[in-house]
Amino acid sequence: MEMNFFNHRVFLLTVLLPIVVILVEGQGTRVGFYSTSCPKVESIVSSTVQSHFKSDPTIAPGLLRMHFHDCFVQGCDGSILIDGPNAEKTAPPNQLLRGYEVIDDAKTQLESVCPGVVSCADILALAARDSVVLTSGASWAVPTGRRDGTVSQSSDANNLPGFRDTVDVQKQKFADKGLNTQDLVTLVGGHTIGTAACQFFSYRLYNFTSTGADPSINPAFVSQLQALCPQNGDGSRRIGLDNGSANKFDTSFFANLRDGKGILESDQRLWTDNSTKTFVQRFLGVRGLLGLTFNVEFGKSMVKMSNIGVKTGTAGEIRKVCSKVN
Repeated sequence: MEMNFFNHRVFLLTVLLPIVVILVEGQGTRVGFYSTSCPKVESIVSSTVQSHFKSDPTIAPGLLRMHFHDCFVQGCDGSILIDGPNAEKTAPPNQLLRGYEVIDDAKTQLESVCPGVVSCADILALAARDSVVLTSGASWAVPTGRRDGTVSQSSDANNLPGFRDTVDVQKQKFADKGLNTQDLVTLVGGHTIGTAACQFFSYRLYNFTSTGADPSINPAFVSQLQALCPQNGDGSRRIGLDNGSANKFDTSFFANLRDGKGILESDQRLWTDNSTKTFVQRFLGVRGLLGLTFNVEFGKSMVKMSNIGVKTGTAGEIRKVCSKVN
C-alpha cells in the first residue's frame, strides 16, 4: 500500500511539475536562457541601469513603465523601442516614456561581447527588474528567451490602460492579457515610484463636479495639489504618484489610496471599488484579511506580465540595434 502511494506521488510530480514550470515561465522563456550563450548579460544590464540611475534616478520608473507599455502592445517584444514616424513610441500614452538610452547603451555593450544573441525585449525586462531593485524593491528571477518583434504601430497602443479608466475597464484590459484582479492591483502598485504630469490629473481638481474637485480626493490634499498644479498652469509639471515616497519602492502608494491621496483617477478607483479595495487592504495588512507581501507579489505578477505574447524559437528576430528592425 505504501509503495503504491509513493508511486502515485512520483507519477503526479512527474506529470504536474513540467506543467507548473510552463505556467510560471511561459512560452519558451526560462530563467538562465543565456547562461551559456551570454553569461554576463544580467551583470551588464544591471551595471548599465545602475550607472544611468546614478545620474538620473527618473530612469527607474521610466524603464518599469516602458516594459509595461511594451508588453501590453504586441506582447513583450521590444516593439516600443523601434523608431519611426508612426511607431508605438509616438502614440500619446507613450510620448513621455523615458530610458531608451539605457537600453541602447546595454545593447551596445552586449553586442560587443555576445553579438546577435541577446534580444532588446529581454534587456528591457531585465532593466525593469533592476530599476525596482535600485529603488529599494525586492529582486526576482526574470525568465528570458524573448525575441524581438518587427512591427511597431502607434495605432496598436490605443488600448493601453488609461488614467481615466474605470475599474471594470482596467480589469477587462488586464484580463485580455491573462492577468487577474490581483495582478492589476499589484502592477498598478508600480506607481509607488515615479511621477505624473499635471495634465493627466488636474481635471480632478477643478470643476470635476458642480461643487468643485473630485470628491474621492482628500479635501486637505486638494489644496496641496491645486498649489502644485494651478488651473491653466504648466501641464507638463510633474508630481510624485506616491505622495511623500515617490523615489522608494514600498507600500505607501496603497496607504495613499486609502487616505484619498491617489494622483491618477484610475489609481484612486482601486480603493473605491470593492473588488480591488480588498487587495489594497491586504497589501496594507488590514486586520482580519489574509495579508499579502507587496514585494513578493510584485515579482510574481511581473513574471506573468513579462510572458504576455512573447516571441520565441524562430519567431521575430534578434535586433542588432534596438531602435531599428534588422
